[in-house]
Amino acid sequence: MPETSGAEGVDQYATSPSGIRICFRDYGDKAAPAMLLVAGLGEDLTFWTGSFVGSLVTRGFRVVAIDNRDAGQSTFVAAPPPGLWRQIAGRPRGDAYALADMARDGIDVLDHLGISRVHLVGRSMGGMIAQTIAATAPERVLSLTSLYSTTGARKVGQPALSTIRLLAAPPARTRTAAVRAHLRLTRHIAGTEHPIDDAAEAAIAARGWDRSAGDLAAGTARQIQAIQRSGDRTAQLSKITAPTLVINGDRDPLVNPSGGAATVQAIRSAQHVVIPGMGHHIPETLVDPITSYISQHANRVGEGGNHVRIS
Repeated sequence: MPETSGAEGVDQYATSPSGIRICFRDYGDKAAPAMLLVAGLGEDLTFWTGSFVGSLVTRGFRVVAIDNRDAGQSTFVAAPPPGLWRQIAGRPRGDAYALADMARDGIDVLDHLGISRVHLVGRSMGGMIAQTIAATAPERVLSLTSLYSTTGARKVGQPALSTIRLLAAPPARTRTAAVRAHLRLTRHIAGTEHPIDDAAEAAIAARGWDRSAGDLAAGTARQIQAIQRSGDRTAQLSKITAPTLVINGDRDPLVNPSGGAATVQAIRSAQHVVIPGMGHHIPETLVDPITSYISQHANRVGEGGNHVRIS
């Protein structure tokens, strides 16, 4: 598959032994410490904005961002998606893939690039995938940053009823409808102190629609059941030895802040940053502080420290 140019980078591809093709973009000095960005539910790699990626590159990292399977330019699997009631009941189909399979996709990209060890950064579902890599392939992980994510335990990190209603709306079937749906949801989940930039968010949603290689609604439904199939991962998280930083806001209606607290409790020596007024979104106003937290964490590991102290 030839490389294709994008507005914020170049799409490249790695194909796993299982036949899953993962699209990625590779930014920065190839000799710099590598950082893998793993996006959230239904997001493609461009949801990591140019300013976010650029800030990490400027801070001295080689940044690799991936499209998860069933998103962006990566493989959309052939299995039928679960129906709405199956999703609500938390009963994944027998042919569902799991977060462990998505974690393997990320490792396959690292293998393709010849990267032996990496700083992991994942948000929301991407945080769950990054946690899974850190738990199952500790030899590949220098550090872990988990952004507004959770453990999979049913009693923590659950969405508000108002958010569930929005998520249960009929899926968008046109570019215009997808942009409207993204704006409606993002306004709802962004938190109280950091209003969204409508024009920027509309551009992100439109670009995500244009880059999609498959049925976005079906892909997102299959990703949801991957989370459900993986269940409560608290015991798995307790095996993580990589220095870990957990970041979340205190106004998140999609992944309740209790999910971040539970993640910190599960992972030995994890550090916790709670950002007042932040929801389930990284606005431009928080790009610099969040990338600063991430880089401080990664640099402390690079200097031989076991964990980060955020001031």
